[in-house]
Amino acid sequence: MIASTRAAASRIVARTGLARRPRPAVASPLLFFALGLALRIPMLGKPAFQSDEQFYLLAGQRMAEGALPFVDIWDRKPYGLFLLYRGVFALPFEPVLTYQIAGLIFSVLTALVIERLARRIAPPPAAQAAGIAYLLYQPMFNVALGQSPVFYNLPVALAACLVLAARCRSEDRSLFRRGMAAMLLVWLALEIKYSAVFEGLAFGLMLLARGRVDGWSLPRLAMTGAAWALAALAPTLLVWTGYAATGHGEAFLQANFLSIFGRSVDHADAFAQLAKESLALIPFALAILLAPSRLPARPETDPVMLTGIRIWAMVALFGFLAFGTWYDHYLGPVLVPLCVLAAPALGRTAPGERWYGRLLLGFGLLGALVVPALQVRERGTAAAFASASAAVARELRGRCLYVYEGDSALYRTTNACIPTRFAYPSHLNAMNEAGALGVDPAAEVERILATRPGVIVVSESSRPNLPNLQTRAQIRKALARSYERYEGLSIGTRRFGLYRLKR
Repeated sequence: MIASTRAAASRIVARTGLARRPRPAVASPLLFFALGLALRIPMLGKPAFQSDEQFYLLAGQRMAEGALPFVDIWDRKPYGLFLLYRGVFALPFEPVLTYQIAGLIFSVLTALVIERLARRIAPPPAAQAAGIAYLLYQPMFNVALGQSPVFYNLPVALAACLVLAARCRSEDRSLFRRGMAAMLLVWLALEIKYSAVFEGLAFGLMLLARGRVDGWSLPRLAMTGAAWALAALAPTLLVWTGYAATGHGEAFLQANFLSIFGRSVDHADAFAQLAKESLALIPFALAILLAPSRLPARPETDPVMLTGIRIWAMVALFGFLAFGTWYDHYLGPVLVPLCVLAAPALGRTAPGERWYGRLLLGFGLLGALVVPALQVRERGTAAAFASASAAVARELRGRCLYVYEGDSALYRTTNACIPTRFAYPSHLNAMNEAGALGVDPAAEVERILATRPGVIVVSESSRPNLPNLQTRAQIRKALARSYERYEGLSIGTRRFGLYRLKR
């Protein structure tokens, strides 16, 4: 699958004409892979490194056992993302390392596309540095292993190649076909994360604007736009049709499209996150906004291409800001056009000019080393997680496990049954999700407790978001009445209490 993905990526880049310039001295695929692997070594093999990724892997495991996303195991991500993780269990390798290495390969391919795009506005060494910047800033924003942007950034970047190249061609007889190819790539991205709709819409409008400049009539524009939109949305419509045909259409709609509007925002936490992310993006702001206003334009810059990339970056930034939660990994799609736009500054070599690029890469390297080290310290090692799994498994005694607070990966590593379709702990323990689930969280927790799980896991350290006080009270009451604490354990800096049924 990965080999065919790389081959397809190479064909698309070749067709766009973005591969015309000579390669840098060091072969970029080898350099990017070596750098990406080196940066990820501290993270590899750790099953609890990131809460979202461990849940996606759990969903993939349960799909392999017959579970149906949104019905048997709930989340608001598209079906394609879970299908991707389901594919991990079709391979004869350790699943954690498998998805993480797959994420590395997707990241390297995306960096190569960034390099190709950057060659239209910067010299080859600077374009290569733009790909390096992408790999450096991924770990800083917690989007280096298996978060959804790791996978959907590649089809979006390839679609951008087609769209931006089409913008530079006047009266292109292949515009419809190029646009269709771009929209097919957008549907791949949409089936991994629906927020790619913003880039898809922008790409479609840029293509239609090209058609209008070329003299297309309004009816032709309308019919072409409809065809492109259908191409981008068809897989989602087909998945919905499949769910509806099996009586689960409402569950699909609620999880995929309605739940996001019921999620509330902890504004204090959100703005604190946004402030930190804004500070981390200062090197990009200096390279993209300040450097062009103070330095002469480079002869390599294609102004039409540059304008298109700027539109792409603004749309990606809008997509990040639109939902108001501003988690660090939501910046993953923004990094791609930002790294391309930073390429001219990365190509400056004269004294007094090169500090823009040095700051960007130096700060990125610092973040790529420090942030994962802090996460490993917080999230713990594979050995610590294996010890926790063993402590849970030995007291299950044929009953289900309920992780009220903690790592959903425990369900996978203990192979325990899950007493709820809301296996991601924050869905029932966090206040911001209370109105987004389509059910009353308190009623669901009451139902879970009525099944008498064999082990309940709760946190004994501080939590990152506002708790659901009602479900927390229910859990504490049940633990006091029917359970006994048999062990406390640490996974990294996090402390958890394990409770079993009283004997």
